Amino acid sequence: MGRAYSPKQVQSMNIPSFPFEGEWEKAFGHPDRTGTWIIWGNSGNGKSSFVMQLAKYLCRFAKVAYDSLEESTGLSLKNSLVRHKMEEVNRRFVILDREPMDELSERLSKRRSPEIVIIDSFQYSGLTYATYKAMKEKHANKLLIFISHAEGMNPEGRAAKKVAYDADVKIFVQGFRAMCKGRFITAPGNYYTIWEEGAAKYWAEK
Repeated sequence: MGRAYSPKQVQSMNIPSFPFEGEWEKAFGHPDRTGTWIIWGNSGNGKSSFVMQLAKYLCRFAKVAYDSLEESTGLSLKNSLVRHKMEEVNRRFVILDREPMDELSERLSKRRSPEIVIIDSFQYSGLTYATYKAMKEKHANKLLIFISHAEGMNPEGRAAKKVAYDADVKIFVQGFRAMCKGRFITAPGNYYTIWEEGAAKYWAEK
């Protein structure tokens, strides 16, 4: 039987969170340093750019691994790294070339492994909802961020939809805005702008 806590005991717990500031805090609050996130959006809406901007920002707080399951280390990824000046976080950002989930899990079990891993994408990971849950529980001291294809306004596929329901932070990307549906936001309706010019044009036309 698990331990029972009083409200006062829970309130006194020191639960580490990310000290986001500025536009990041406005859109995402101060999220837990562990758990799972899911980010989804349709092609051409700025999802890839947002993921790279997020990865770079998270490098301020921890070592980040990016498992490039879809693009590998191709030209598209190279151009994105150049565009976002990822060399500025060279010592805190590592790219994994299509590392399968069993090998990634083994990596995360080692000492001094990355505290954050971005898996791009959930559809290419081969995970089911059951294996996702097992991975989440095994690496409860890590932050797992899954990138997902979209089907309309929702993640694509039954398993991805269930992950979105379970995830601590849910981010939908549309029209070069990242809109958070997670548990840590303090002012619903706020968003992070990925590209000012593109967002202004998209939403003006909407």
